[in-house]
Parts: sequence; structure tokens; C-alpha cells
Amino acid sequence: MANAPLFDPAEGTLVRQAPKAEPGWWAGAPSANFDASSNTFYLVYRYRQPREMGRGVECRIAVSDNGITFTDIWALPKTSFDAVSIERCSLTRAQDGEWILYISYVNPVDNRWQISLIESFAPDTFDVGNLRPLFTAESTRTDGVKDPNVFLIGPMYYMLVSYGQICDSTGGAAHFEKHGTGDVFNTGLTLSRTAAAISGDGRNYRWIGDVSPKGGSHHIASSQSDHMEMQSAWDWYCRRTSTLVSLDGGGYMALYDGSASVAQNYEEKTGLALSHDLRQFISVTADAPAIITSNGSGSVRYTDVLRVGRELFYYYEVTRENGSHDLCVNVVET
Repeated sequence: MANAPLFDPAEGTLVRQAPKAEPGWWAGAPSANFDASSNTFYLVYRYRQPREMGRGVECRIAVSDNGITFTDIWALPKTSFDAVSIERCSLTRAQDGEWILYISYVNPVDNRWQISLIESFAPDTFDVGNLRPLFTAESTRTDGVKDPNVFLIGPMYYMLVSYGQICDSTGGAAHFEKHGTGDVFNTGLTLSRTAAAISGDGRNYRWIGDVSPKGGSHHIASSQSDHMEMQSAWDWYCRRTSTLVSLDGGGYMALYDGSASVAQNYEEKTGLALSHDLRQFISVTADAPAIITSNGSGSVRYTDVLRVGRELFYYYEVTRENGSHDLCVNVVET
């Protein structure tokens, strides 16, 4: 993997600090984009406050000419469209020149996570009044969809999506049990997994389905002992792929967020997987995460990466000793 080196979160540069240096306060969930025509970096991120105060409160878009120092140009408070909470959003420039912002939020109508999109001629002029649904829990037959990250691969738009897997053991749980808090991923009544969707124009997507990392301890259980072994894996509860890196020899490296149980929800660590076709991802870190920090819970999550020239710009959310989460960048030479 010499052409896609990993990064040390301890050596990162602070991009955005949590609003308060206390548990539950975060700056993170980054999604990055580089516009070669203007030599400009775009970064979408969100601010979050403790659960009892309402969780994800605002999505922002920032710009930079060096990928490290960013200036905010646009903001979307959740109150502007009555969302319960906002999580990771993703920005892309369509091949026709229009900008598309994909937003993940909890819809107050059914208290479930969904993904919608807005279009604009510029990344600082999005009008939330033009928001239209793209994927919902109902349309995908899941417990909720969020955290889109979109990649332009040749003529194709490829979207990674975090989704709640409906489990046989909890599928009969009442709607209120799962969605009463507006955060099914924190109930233990679903499993956090990864799906993909593809599009030819960035606006109309075909849902492909599950592409969660597998391999090692992620084999299909053939006995009760196998099932117990799977449940003891570091990433049994959450396998949320957050970003892709194209490899020089072909194929892709993927970084994914993992947690052993719902108790580690919000404090996931980073695993590594490989794919040759973007349909099947094989974990090469089935026994332990690849990237952690020595601070607090050890969490490093929501990593996104841009390859610009011979450099990889890794953007990530990292926990601090005080329990807050900061947004950092680490630039690695290839």
C-alpha cells in the first residue's frame, strides 16, 4: 500500500475546534472536494452539541486555497428546515457545472434519517427551499439512511451511504422504540452498515444495496460459536465506510468507522478495507482498527481524503481528552 500511506492523527493540523471543550460538543463529519478548475478546496462539516441540547445543529461549507486554512462561505442551521438533527453532508460539482449538496438529517415527520439534495450555480447560494428527497428509510427498506459521500469516478457518481440494517431479532420493535429519539443508530435496535448508490447525473441514483466491509471475523456465521465470535469483533455493531482512495495499481482503499457495540456509538475507530469493483469490500483490519488516537476514547472517525498531485489530504474527526471532537487535516506525501 506504498501508494496510499495512512496518517497519524496525532500529527494533524486543527481545522475547526469544537464549540466547547466538553463531552458532546463536536466539530466534524467532514466531506472534502477539490475543484481543479479553480484550484480550490471545499470542505463541508457540521457542528454538534450534546444530545439533551439537540445534537447536530448546523452544516457549513468552507473554502481554501491550500487545503489547510478554511473560510466559511455558507451555513445551514437545522432550524431553517425543521430538521431534528444534521449529520454528514457531501458537496460535488456536477459535470454540467452545477453544484449539488447532499444533506443527511432526521425528518421530523417520521423521526428517521434521510438524505435530500439541493442544487445551485454556486456553492454559497444554496436555497433550502429547493431541498428534495433522494433516499428515505421507506424507499431503501432500511431503518434510516445518512452520511452520504459522493465520488466522481469516470462518468459515474458513486455514493457511499450509512444505513440502519433491519435485524430479524429487532425488526418487530415498535416504531417509537426505534425512532422515538430520532436516532435509531443509538438504540441498539439496528446495525450500522454501508450501502452504495450510482448515478449518471448526480441527481437520480440507483440504490445498489449493502457494500459493508467483510472478511476475517465478518464471515457468515455457521454455528452459535461463530455468531458469538462475530459479536465480539471490534467492528461488529458499526461498519460505516467513510471514504475511498484510488490505488495506483487499480482498485480502491476504503476507510471505515467501526464499533463493537452501541455503547461505542459516537466514538468509532477507523478500519481499512480494499475493493477492486466498488461492490465488494474486504476488511484487512478485521482483528483491530487501523487508526486510533491516544486521547480519550481513542476515536478517529468520518475520515475523508483528497488526492491532489502527490499529496493525500486526510480530513477527520478526532476525540480529545475532554470528550469533545475536533476537525483536523493531515497531509501525507505519496
